[in-house]
Amino acid sequence: MKKITISRGDGIGPEIMDATLAILAAAGAKINYDEIEIGEKVYLSGNTSGIDPQAWQIIRENKIFLKAPVTTPQGGGYKSLNVSTRKFLGLYANVRPCRSYAPFIATKHPVMDIVIIRENEEDLYAGIEHQQTDEVVQCLKLISRPGCEKIVRYAFEYAKLHNRKKVTCFTKDNIMKQTDGLFRKVFEEIALEYPDIKTEHWIVDIGAAKIADTPEQFDVVVMPNLYGDVISDIAAQISGSVGLAGSANIGEECAMFEAIHGSAPDLAGKNLANPSGLLHAAIMMLNHLGENEVAAKIHNAWLKTIEDGIHTFDIYQSGVSKENVGTKEFALAVIQRLGRTPILLETVVAGKQKPLQLPRYQRKSQSQKELVGVDVFVHWNGYKADELAEKMKKTETNDMQLSMITNRGIKVWPDGFPETFCTDHWRCRFKAVPGQKIEKHAIMKVLQNALDNNIDTIKTENLYVFDGKPAFSLGQGQ
Repeated sequence: MKKITISRGDGIGPEIMDATLAILAAAGAKINYDEIEIGEKVYLSGNTSGIDPQAWQIIRENKIFLKAPVTTPQGGGYKSLNVSTRKFLGLYANVRPCRSYAPFIATKHPVMDIVIIRENEEDLYAGIEHQQTDEVVQCLKLISRPGCEKIVRYAFEYAKLHNRKKVTCFTKDNIMKQTDGLFRKVFEEIALEYPDIKTEHWIVDIGAAKIADTPEQFDVVVMPNLYGDVISDIAAQISGSVGLAGSANIGEECAMFEAIHGSAPDLAGKNLANPSGLLHAAIMMLNHLGENEVAAKIHNAWLKTIEDGIHTFDIYQSGVSKENVGTKEFALAVIQRLGRTPILLETVVAGKQKPLQLPRYQRKSQSQKELVGVDVFVHWNGYKADELAEKMKKTETNDMQLSMITNRGIKVWPDGFPETFCTDHWRCRFKAVPGQKIEKHAIMKVLQNALDNNIDTIKTENLYVFDGKPAFSLGQGQ
């Protein structure tokens, strides 16, 4: 008997959790559980994280967490509990299967069967944001080699385990050449280790358009965090309903399983909610625990229920559905069909699934790293870059000189265009004087000179060359 942790969450959470637990018990799942309270009540008690230390300890001891959706109150500095849980527990892989169940659930894509595998810990979801000037705020996009290697390897191993034939990578590396460029580079490196799996890469905007138009062209798709969040919801919706989809959040030690939808407080307590998303998450949990027979039994009973036209309001179709039922009645219908299999929909066959055992990341040898300059970000309320350049030239040193000024990434000095609109946030690039090797104390001298000249510096970024290759972006237009 495996002990897991559960939380009934907020909104419709308690109803869909009760339905899911009833089905698991009726199917003979060998689990028992500790229940914790997280979410809205904890937030409103004054805990901005939405979870108490004791609850964290229970999750960490049991390793497996089945979570209903929670509500994060607006304002007040409340932190997303979903993001916190994924990052604190190292749940680096988010797995979201999205397939259609035509003709019983309406969809324009009757043969789609996609698995979105999303990096789950970094990217813009690092949540590092600052207001730097009156007009500009910043969010840091962090992409690491360990993060890329773990999620890409997970995608290929998932494809191998589930007999999937193709892995596609989505990035925006034509624009973000350092961050998304690293993700694509790692994808191409690891793909060489799996010659039997077809691979491809799409720029994320056209890739998203293709998923929305012809999802049957895709199999397993791996991508950074933000893209995965957006595109997995799109894929779930076009398959029939976001309310049907569950997700797994997998780490080296712990795992969390949840529906991909929110807490839908407007439906709470009305016996209307579709429990299918959380039930599919629980099926993924059972497979993760090695209870493949029980997982297949529940999945087939759910398919038979859908095939028999027993539908909740969100997927009910006149002329297709036979009965419009509530949350409790839907769960009962699934329980009544345990041991039965669908006739038209594909029967699920119990496999020998188990948690993927991936090698731990091994840090590579350090590159040769050389400092070649610095970007100094300045808050300045003027509009003409030539005027700012005259001020910034006063901060030059014997080692470094001003080479470029950009505004929101576009070069405005030298040779800027008067048509370019500029905010009060300027990046001033200093590079080594030809023939000079610079040290970090030269950066301190630039900043001291700026202070002496009443220039408001707000941030610096050192410019490095790694193994002879520049590792920083150029200004657009340079």
